[in-house]
Amino acid sequence: MRDVVIIGSGCAGLTAAIYAARANLKPLVIRGLEAGGQLTLTTLVENFPGFPQGVQGPELIDLMHKQAAAFGAEFTEGDVTRADLSKRPFTLELESEKIETRTLIIASGASARLLGLDSERKLLGHGVSTCATCDGYFFRGKEVAVVGGGDTAAEDALFLTRYANQVMVVHRRDQLRASKIMQDRLFRNSKIRFAWNSTVLQIQDPSRGEVTGVALRDVKSGEERFEPLAGVFIGIGHSPNTAVFRGQIDVNENGYIITHDGSKTSVKGVFAAGDVQDHLYRQAVTAAGSGCMAAMDAEKFLEAEGG
Repeated sequence: MRDVVIIGSGCAGLTAAIYAARANLKPLVIRGLEAGGQLTLTTLVENFPGFPQGVQGPELIDLMHKQAAAFGAEFTEGDVTRADLSKRPFTLELESEKIETRTLIIASGASARLLGLDSERKLLGHGVSTCATCDGYFFRGKEVAVVGGGDTAAEDALFLTRYANQVMVVHRRDQLRASKIMQDRLFRNSKIRFAWNSTVLQIQDPSRGEVTGVALRDVKSGEERFEPLAGVFIGIGHSPNTAVFRGQIDVNENGYIITHDGSKTSVKGVFAAGDVQDHLYRQAVTAAGSGCMAAMDAEKFLEAEGG
């Protein structure tokens, strides 16, 4: 029987592990198949406090992991395939084991939706990004593309105009799905141009380890063309990793866990932190902060039970 189990090993999960371990709760962290979360897909992180020269995303995760382990956090590999939150202790099933816990912190994150291109995966963190606010700074004075037509893509494109000389919005339709106010802002911005009715065939150049441009196809004419660019931002949204909890815990219309009074969820003894409940900020530092909150909330919950 565990006092605290944490699902997820990104900034939120590892910060929760540090705080829970220091409270002598001996937390167990289920690392998940995408161990380390979104930061493992980035290179240089310049906006995390305490690193004036920046820090590599995977290195930051590794440091947090070592810090949590030093305080007594335990780790296990694998993905949760089934969860029963209907009664306490809560039961979690992995492929090879079953775990029971008095409290649960869900920090399973949100996975960026990708185009599914081989070149996209190879160039993630090397000119291809799923986070404009994280990586826009690296494209000062350059030309970039944003793929998508909804509010996510619109927000990304507008943000990137602070740094890039030009932002090309690539959309497979001839009109955007973004809200009217966001569309108006895009159309008024002289730095933004549009590639309508277009899909990305390929991102060049994986062999050079950097983005040199994109091959586009016109969905109506079938015509293909190449656009030289320095960066590609995928702006087609994120999917919170909450499928295993559906029907057991309150989520919003997009599947993000709803929290109240800090990190509390609709199930007593279950707390949520990081991108799995935050669809607005999605930053490493806010994820870490919410991980701290979740661990402290879990500690108070256990104390109130006399445990």
